[in-house]
Amino acid sequence: MESPQRRTNNHVGELLSGDYSKFAAGGFTWPNTRLVILCLALLNAVLLIVAVVIGINCAKVKESSYQVSHSAATQLISELSDLRSNHSDMLEATEDVKAELRSASKNYAQLQVTTEQLTAANKDYRRHVETLRLEKTSLQFNLSALEGTCGRCLPSWTFRNSSCYYFSCLQSTTAKKNWHDSREDCISRGADLVVIDNQKEQEYVTNCIRSYYGQGSWVRGSWIGLTDIVTEGTWIWINNVTEVEKRYWRDGEPNNHGPEGENCCSIGYASTNPWKTWVDAKCEEHKLNWICEMPSG
Repeated sequence: MESPQRRTNNHVGELLSGDYSKFAAGGFTWPNTRLVILCLALLNAVLLIVAVVIGINCAKVKESSYQVSHSAATQLISELSDLRSNHSDMLEATEDVKAELRSASKNYAQLQVTTEQLTAANKDYRRHVETLRLEKTSLQFNLSALEGTCGRCLPSWTFRNSSCYYFSCLQSTTAKKNWHDSREDCISRGADLVVIDNQKEQEYVTNCIRSYYGQGSWVRGSWIGLTDIVTEGTWIWINNVTEVEKRYWRDGEPNNHGPEGENCCSIGYASTNPWKTWVDAKCEEHKLNWICEMPSG
């Protein structure tokens, strides 16, 4: 026997498939059909409500997404505008800095040229002042000598302690002679090469050389009457007095340099030690200024 449940399911299937011919003969009652239709209607209503709710939610999500996107785009546009403005300001500031740098470089170059000119002018000024100072010292010395000689020394000679001194460098700094010719010049003037007897005379002679000639190497010195021509290593003055003051030799002198030796003495000036001023030199080969001495008249 077919169960009632199975018959009902068959009728529902026939109804859904559109086969209504069996409703009259098949025994499916009208109340069952109305129930099925009602269920379908409720199902359609529920589906419609769900569709509407989904549509509304989708619209809200879309609207919210649009608002968020619009706000973000607006913010990005604003930031981009600010960046463009800042970039323009930076470019303008960079150009200003470049202009200032060019101006500063130009001013520095001008300042450097001015500094070099002032440095050169200062060197010239210092040389001029030094020249004037030496000329002043020389003039003062000559004035004192002239006042002191009072006819006791020849013109161009200086007087000190009953002696007259002739410094060839006062006449010419270029006219130089060897030791022998220098001595002959002194003898022709009625004198001889200077003999330094004591510390005061050593100080006087070196100060004169400093005033007339300034500081320099030994080649700017002057011949004096001291030699070891007779006996090597025994230095004797031209008045036959053996040299006793060893302290006036420069450090390392006399060194008798060279195969032929150095047998004549010259005197100069050195600010490092004004007492060490003697140097031995080659009597014939080296040509220097010279100093003559004779008793005052």
